[in-house]
Amino acid sequence: MRSPRTTWRPLRRSRVADSLLAAFVWAFQAMLIFSTDTLTPPLPVMVALDTVASAALLWRRDRPFTVLAVTTACHLVTVVTGQNTWVSLAATCALYSVGRYGATRRAWIVALAFDFVMSAAAQLLHLTGGERPAVTGTVGALVFVGLGQLLRFRRELAERARAELAEAAVRAERRRIARELHDVVAHHITTMNVLVGAARTTMSQHPEQARETLLTAERTGREAMAEMRQLLHVLRADDGSAAASAGYGAAALPALVARVRGAGLPVELVVAGDPVEVGPVVDHTLYRVVQEALTNVGKHADGARASVRIVYEPGAVEVEVLDDGPGADVAEGGFGLDGMAERVTACGGLLRAGPRPEGGFEVRARIPLTAAEGRTT
Repeated sequence: MRSPRTTWRPLRRSRVADSLLAAFVWAFQAMLIFSTDTLTPPLPVMVALDTVASAALLWRRDRPFTVLAVTTACHLVTVVTGQNTWVSLAATCALYSVGRYGATRRAWIVALAFDFVMSAAAQLLHLTGGERPAVTGTVGALVFVGLGQLLRFRRELAERARAELAEAAVRAERRRIARELHDVVAHHITTMNVLVGAARTTMSQHPEQARETLLTAERTGREAMAEMRQLLHVLRADDGSAAASAGYGAAALPALVARVRGAGLPVELVVAGDPVEVGPVVDHTLYRVVQEALTNVGKHADGARASVRIVYEPGAVEVEVLDDGPGADVAEGGFGLDGMAERVTACGGLLRAGPRPEGGFEVRARIPLTAAEGRTT
């Protein structure tokens, strides 16, 4: 929610700008008045008209049509009384304000009406050429209203673009949160489901083994809660790098593999090449890709064996997760593979996932590393 100070700040700026504009218009028209040898009407009346027309500009944003009526009336008084050399800068500013802040159709109608009134006044007073009152003629009125309309449309387009960017950022943040929640919840719940099922089938014949399995499921539940709290803490901190600071990276992969292996999925971890220091986003992406791939193996390839391979190259890091299951399509209807692809793409890498020709399923990701990330640890 915006604070009162923030809300009133643009209003204060507009009032100051309008006050300066009114003062400038008054000074400019006063200079013309005092530079004229003969005045009709008298000087006090001219100064009063100048003051009224200039002061009306203070309300040009809120009531542009009323301001145009006031400035036009002041201008017509001088025209009717014979003071034809007064350039109505106030009416010019009012025409611009009508186009800038008034309704589009009404603004153009008023511009044409202004032209008609000023032209009629010129005809009635038999004014021609240089004697015609200033700011008359179809071109003059339409140009100033059109200028206001143009700037108004540009402002609206800029605001619309900012709104679209904000909506895109919100959608991206929602997708990121959905990926995080999916990775956390799906992995741990899948593991707990496997453990509880194993404990149920062995409880009658091997109660001690079932007890250990249930304890492992309990620890998995606590880990899920801890990871959820950490994720929520990062989100409450309003940190744009939340996805990169969730605290899980390549260093946590051995523990992840051990936990999955303890849940009954045979899996081995191989690290090839010299491990290098990678950025937090890449580090977190490696962990989430392996976690989601193993979660899919547990859900869709019951009884399969899996292998995880991390390869550090001079300019990139590759992660490979293979299984020898039936090779079902695990991407349909879920966040899993889509989330992995978005993570890897955000790091500038490529993800390939699909059934293997020899059977099973594979997930391969290759993420390029910058010079700073490629330092050997």
